[in-house]
Amino acid sequence: ARIPPVVTARYRQFINQHVNAGMSQTRCDAVITQRHITETDSNRCKDTNTFIRATTNHIKPICDRAGEPYGNLMKSLQPFDVVICTLKNKDARRPHCQYKGVSRTRRIAISCMQGFPVHFDRVFDD
Repeated sequence: ARIPPVVTARYRQFINQHVNAGMSQTRCDAVITQRHITETDSNRCKDTNTFIRATTNHIKPICDRAGEPYGNLMKSLQPFDVVICTLKNKDARRPHCQYKGVSRTRRIAISCMQGFPVHFDRVFDD
């Protein structure tokens, strides 16, 4: 079965915004700038952006047997290393976004379309 273009586009955006196996807490500004991550369809800096320190072949299975239903989302069965980048200068606009990064190991919730991750929802403090 062919994957509809909308799914491919949203999966690519998910990877760009949230997947970075080599991410560190000191690299929020650099990576968010390089990847042009902003609020949807605007120049406003995102208040927070989470990067999953893993590859897609570890993240995609959350949509299947490595995840459990959580409302209309899927929650990972295993914790992931994540870097949470929080905006320091509120209401700033690209390219002036400045972030503080913290590393955590947490279970995550994502939403999936046809077995592909398309939206990062949250980390859990368990």
